[in-house]
Amino acid sequence: MRPAQLSTILDREFLSAREGHHTPVMLWGPPGVGKSQIIAQVAARHGVPMIDIRLSQMEPSDLRGIPFRIDDRVEWAIPSMLPDAKRHGLQGILFLDEITSAPPSVSAAAYQLILDRRLGAYQIPEGWAIFAAGNRQGDRGVTYTMPAPLANRFSHFEVEANLDDWVAWAYANHIDERLIGFLRFRPELLFDFNPAHNPVAFPSPRSWEFAHRALQKFGDHPELLLPTLQACVGPAAGLELNAFIENLDRMPDLDAILRGEEVAVPREVDLQYAVASALVGRAIRAKGSADARAIHGHILDYASRFPLKEMGIMLVSDMHRAIGQPLFAVPQFAKWANAVADLMLYEM
Repeated sequence: MRPAQLSTILDREFLSAREGHHTPVMLWGPPGVGKSQIIAQVAARHGVPMIDIRLSQMEPSDLRGIPFRIDDRVEWAIPSMLPDAKRHGLQGILFLDEITSAPPSVSAAAYQLILDRRLGAYQIPEGWAIFAAGNRQGDRGVTYTMPAPLANRFSHFEVEANLDDWVAWAYANHIDERLIGFLRFRPELLFDFNPAHNPVAFPSPRSWEFAHRALQKFGDHPELLLPTLQACVGPAAGLELNAFIENLDRMPDLDAILRGEEVAVPREVDLQYAVASALVGRAIRAKGSADARAIHGHILDYASRFPLKEMGIMLVSDMHRAIGQPLFAVPQFAKWANAVADLMLYEM
C-alpha cells in the first residue's frame, strides 16, 4: 500500500484509540522504504509523543519489569519507557520498531501488551495507539518468523515505495529540486533493492535523503560529489545522478519564466524534468507572497508549452499537491485544464 493511504489509516487508528476501536497495526516492508517515518509523521501531525521501543535490543525482563518484595508479596517495577498518562500525556503512540528482529522470548513478552494493552498490573492509557514495523524475511535483515499468536494481534499492511508520495514529501521537506527532477526522470530508481545481490548502498527513499545531504555538503567539490553520492545510493545510481546534475548548466532561465517571458522548452527530456521540478520549487517559495498568483500563472503558461502534455500535467499535479486549492483560482489554470482535458481527470 502506498504511504499516503497508510498515513490516512494510521491517523484514523490513532484517533480511534480514545473511542475503544483501535486495532494494533503492523507495517511490513524492506529497509529504507520509510516505515518508521510514516509513523513518526502521524505523531507529529497530532502533536503527541511517540515512544519508540526497539524490541530487538531488549531482554524479556526489560519489557516485563523487575520484581521487588513488599512484605510477603512480590510486585513488579513498571519500566519507565512504557506510556504513562501523567508523565507522557493522555494520548500518544507506542511504536514497537524492529519487532521482527526480536528473539521469540522477547516477542512473547509483548503478547499481552499488544492485545490486552496491559502487562500484569500495568495498563496502557486509553488514548495511546500501538503501531509496529519490521522487515520481511526475504530482505536479508536479522529477522525471525513472527509467531502466529503475535501476528494475530495485529492488522497487517505492506509499505510500498510510491514516487508521487515521495515527491510530495520531498517538496514539503525542502529536498534538493535537482534530486526530485532526477527521480522524476528515472522513477524506477526511487527504490531499487535486490536482496540476492546483498548490496551495501542502494537506492531507497531513506538513502535519497542522504544523497540530498551530500549535495548540500559537497556540491562545491565536484571531485568529492560523485563518490559521496555513490556512497549513499550505490555506484550506478550515484553515477547517473552526478551526470544528470552536470548536465543542468544548459537549463533555461527560470527567473525569466517567472517573469512571464517567452522561454523555449529544452529538447532534452532530462532537462524538461529538471525544469519542471525547479518550477514547482519556485511555486512553493512564492506561496503566500504578494505576487504568488502572477508567478503561478506564468508557471502554468510554461506548463502548456511542453511538447509532451504529460510533462505539464506532472508539473501542475505536483504544484497542486504542494500549494493546494489556491492554484484553481489562478486565471491561467482554466485555460491549461481545458488544453489537457483529453488526457486527465481532475477534481476541483
